[in-house]
Amino acid sequence: MRFEHTKVMNFEGAFRGMRNPLNSWDRSDSESGVELDYLDYVEPGKPVGIKGFREVYKIGQRDLELAQKLIAGGSPHRKFIRHIMVCVDITAPLFWWKEFDTYKVGTVANSTSTMHKLASTTITLDCFETDDYDETIVDPSEFIGILEEMRQAYNKTKDKRIWKELIRWLPESWLQTRTITFNYEVIRQMCYWREGHKLSEWKSFIDWAHTLPYADELIFYSGKEN
Repeated sequence: MRFEHTKVMNFEGAFRGMRNPLNSWDRSDSESGVELDYLDYVEPGKPVGIKGFREVYKIGQRDLELAQKLIAGGSPHRKFIRHIMVCVDITAPLFWWKEFDTYKVGTVANSTSTMHKLASTTITLDCFETDDYDETIVDPSEFIGILEEMRQAYNKTKDKRIWKELIRWLPESWLQTRTITFNYEVIRQMCYWREGHKLSEWKSFIDWAHTLPYADELIFYSGKEN
């Protein structure tokens, strides 16, 4: 499971709106700034690459205190975190995406197309989720070989019956990449309801959520002392 090209947006708008109900904008002590933006991936042995600069938002103490008071007050009071948007490319198995799809409200997704692109790439073990794969229980080489033979047969014949069977028998562990846009409130709810889930992919999702700016102060804040 992979999380790539994460981008967080609109802290400034969210915190400005947070103070609208009491017209208390003059008490805001947060500020925007810039910092160096590094490459997501660097080849081993090469120096860290710099893409340029990116905008950052530094939350002041007074703003943070108000934000956490509203978060502790419950969903009707923490509306401001719905304005903090996140866009990320997630590569995950189909069986995880089925559970993710229960969170349709507040999410937008564009996915890579299994229907259009399945036959264009060699089917190997790398095409499937194997994070906690136990080779003592099952050997996937046989069914992967069958799928690859079907893929090659379809490319030779263009027989749609073969393509349909390839789609039909594709395992749930097939990896699919989706570009997802959602907000801090949705992520907060997902992390709350999926904490301790038996699918290890949800732990990976929660670990990624902890890397977001001010995640501990906003997404995972409970209103109680840690």
